[in-house]
Amino acid sequence: MPLTDAPIMTSSIQPPIIRVQDLVKRYGDFEAVKGISFEVKEGEIFGLLGPNGAGKSTTLEIMETLRTKTSGQVMVGGYSIDTDAAAIKSIIGVQLQASGFYPGLSLLELMDLFNGLYNERADALSLLRLVNLEDKARSRYKSLSGGQKQRFSIATTLINRPRIVFLDEPTTGLDPQARRNLWELIRRIREEGTTIILTTHYMDEAEILCDRVAIIDEGRIIAIDDPSAMIDALLQSGFTRQQAVKAASLEDVFIHLTGHDIRED
Repeated sequence: MPLTDAPIMTSSIQPPIIRVQDLVKRYGDFEAVKGISFEVKEGEIFGLLGPNGAGKSTTLEIMETLRTKTSGQVMVGGYSIDTDAAAIKSIIGVQLQASGFYPGLSLLELMDLFNGLYNERADALSLLRLVNLEDKARSRYKSLSGGQKQRFSIATTLINRPRIVFLDEPTTGLDPQARRNLWELIRRIREEGTTIILTTHYMDEAEILCDRVAIIDEGRIIAIDDPSAMIDALLQSGFTRQQAVKAASLEDVFIHLTGHDIRED
């Protein structure tokens, strides 16, 4: 089942699917976001990176129309968050945290519930199959493992066939197998033409998944580029690690020894 009805445009003059210009968010005297500007291209995986309190989650929630801005302009899919919030909500999917689901309902019952909320008739079993949860369709949400809950959460973001999916730290707390499985899922969703905006604290995750990243610190964007270009620029500045980088990581060792299969709790 296609994840989006929107055609994928490949023209070099294609307008950005998200444009943020001079965005400011204040809470009283505290300025959480300090006039940031960036654009997201249609069909890319774009990462917002930064330490806790940097302003990335606030920026994400403003784009999702879940939080109001103080000033600036935000356009999502050609719509302004100031005047077209309802239209924006119809073309985006937002990942819910575990507390957003009724624990006693089955996955099919929850999918039916979300179908009603979106006024859609998405094929629940097809979506569960996409995220490798078809065999859990009649299981209660509370019985799922952490990785299964994350995959189910992403499945619910696809019910309205969104053009843009927002993922806020989607792999936090997952073991290596579940984390890499979720990476593959995110790639498959992008391959269908869906634009993905994600936040993460895992730099290896951003480096592997993201076409471009914006690094935010203290409410300002301090760098924006594709991860490889950022690394090259750092190396050209004369940076060297104290310990030589090996061709594999401890996580690679773990996956090699324990296998790629997901171990469900």
